[in-house]
Amino acid sequence: MLIYMIRHGQTDWNAEGRLQGQKDIGLNDTGRAQARHNGETLRTLLADQVEAFDFVASPLSRTRETMQIARTAIGLDPLAYRTDERLVELSFGDWEGHTLDEIRALAPERLKERSRQKWNFIPPGVDAESYEILSWRVAAFLQAVEQPTVCVSHGGVIRSVLKLVGGWNELDAARCDIHQDRVLIIERDHGRVEWL
Repeated sequence: MLIYMIRHGQTDWNAEGRLQGQKDIGLNDTGRAQARHNGETLRTLLADQVEAFDFVASPLSRTRETMQIARTAIGLDPLAYRTDERLVELSFGDWEGHTLDEIRALAPERLKERSRQKWNFIPPGVDAESYEILSWRVAAFLQAVEQPTVCVSHGGVIRSVLKLVGGWNELDAARCDIHQDRVLIIERDHGRVEWL
């Protein structure tokens, strides 16, 4: 199954290095430009096959705006897509809204623990998740994909895809760069994940 996945465009919190998680933060101008660029890339990739594709996004505003801008660049109705809760970013719990430097000042030992076990680390807070927990949601989404799909989601979701489909180890999946200005091609049945 073919999926073109993009991460939402940049937000001010991305630029400041703040953990966003499930906080609903909108795009900044750089993020809107990234979304347009990704839409132009998708227009070329989809060409005359666009009608065969499902379009789905995380319900957070930064992913929905990215999808709407990308669909406009493709030449499609910006609002004709669906959302899926399984694509929401992982929750950083009580750490959301903080930079790593701020967390280091408040809880240096917990941050060291996260550094050692980033994939399985659960931040403090009742709703907090690890990448492993997030990957359960992502796996359910991937299993439900029945047609070629364009998906707009988050960095943690893409990390999960790299591990689940690409077979990446936990350390590499947790620590790699997740681009906001490139399209990730996913061929689930062949284990292919590749940035275009």
